[in-house]
Amino acid sequence: MKTLFVSDLDGTLLRSDETLSQFTIDTINGLTEKGMLFSYATARSLVTAKKVTKGLNSHIPVIVYNGTFVMDNVTEEILIANYFDDGIYDVFCDLFKEGIYPIVYSYIDGIEKFSYIPEKCTEGMKVFLNTRKGDKRTNKVGTIEELTAGKCFYITCIDEPEKLEPFSKKYKDRYRVIYSKDVYSEFQWLEIMPKAASKANAILQLKERLGCDRIVSFGDGENDIDMFRISDEAYAVDNAVESLKKVATGIIGSNNDDGVAKWLRANMGRL
Repeated sequence: MKTLFVSDLDGTLLRSDETLSQFTIDTINGLTEKGMLFSYATARSLVTAKKVTKGLNSHIPVIVYNGTFVMDNVTEEILIANYFDDGIYDVFCDLFKEGIYPIVYSYIDGIEKFSYIPEKCTEGMKVFLNTRKGDKRTNKVGTIEELTAGKCFYITCIDEPEKLEPFSKKYKDRYRVIYSKDVYSEFQWLEIMPKAASKANAILQLKERLGCDRIVSFGDGENDIDMFRISDEAYAVDNAVESLKKVATGIIGSNNDDGVAKWLRANMGRL
């Protein structure tokens, strides 16, 4: 039996300070050297995921942007991609009418960018963008036309719940929608992705690509529920939301207590 192990990053593998402990790094590196197939599935881009997982020797593809892309972790080649169709411009019009100006992730002239209008940023957006200072993907724009340019694949809105919640309900059947509070800042986020983009779909495709028989996953948030449902075993860290714990195989130690690494060290012998 060949098992694929997949972990969420923020709130699961990463500690609350957005770092990996040396214990987690050493444990996972040691097990992958012995043949364990370990990947991660994250809402982050590959750029920021690689920064926070520095030291982790993952040579198999990874899942980023909540399943929008599966990418080669070494060459950074996009192996599986999901993009919006032209209907997404109706969504932009809806958002703009309500005074919501999102961060828009697109490929512009073949280069990955995240675009935003500085004058329209909410406090939550400013906090998030401050963590991305120096990011080569940054694209400050001045007009709606520039904001929506390129081949769009991900939209992030950070605003007041009363403004965002109606859109989470309106578009939940048409697109992949995640409505949640940021694990670090507690600001309300609404993330919109192409319908086919999900951690579950990406993991199943990666499972087939690697020729694996089983999936064991780890997570902490509501956006991990679909991943848990397609897994043979799924473990929620102790700090996970209750909705995820309800669909988990079991509860393990928290992200700040190396829960994933300790579980892997204790259970690899039986898998």
